[in-house]
Amino acid sequence: MRGQKDDINIRGAFLHMAADTLVSIGVVISGIVISHTGWFIIDPIISIAIAIVILVGTWNLLRDSMRLALDGVPESIEVEEVAKAMRNTDHVTNVHHLHIWALSTTENALTAHVVIDDEHEASSVRKALKEKLIHQGINHATIEIEIGGDCCDKNC
Repeated sequence: MRGQKDDINIRGAFLHMAADTLVSIGVVISGIVISHTGWFIIDPIISIAIAIVILVGTWNLLRDSMRLALDGVPESIEVEEVAKAMRNTDHVTNVHHLHIWALSTTENALTAHVVIDDEHEASSVRKALKEKLIHQGINHATIEIEIGGDCCDKNC
C-alpha cells in the first residue's frame, strides 16, 4: 500500500492485487450460496457487482494514465502558481510559452521562455528559477532566456 499515492505503477499493481482478491472472494461466496440454495443467478449478480467495484476503483488510475500518456499537466502542479513563482524571481519581467508535463510517474518537466531585464544576470536567474521549480515539484527544466525587448517568434 505504501507509495501508491505517489506512483501510478504501484497504484496499478495494488489495484490489480485487490481486484484478484475481490474476484476470489466472489467465487467463494457464489459457490457457497449456489451449493446451499441452488440459486445459480447469484453468480452473474456477484460478477457484475465485482466488475462495477473494479471499474469505480480504477477510474482515477485510468484518468491519471491518460493524462500521463497525453503529456497533460500533472494533477499535483498548479500552472499559475508555477508561473507566479517564476515571475517573482529577481530580474524576471515575464514568462511565456510555459509548458509542464510528466516525464514519468514521479518526475515532471517544464519548458519556458523567460524575459529578463539584465543579460548579465542570465546564469543566476536560470539557477534561481531551477531551484524554485524543484520546490514546485518540477525536476527537469529547460529555460530559454530572452532579454528585454527580444522577440521569440514572428507574432510579437
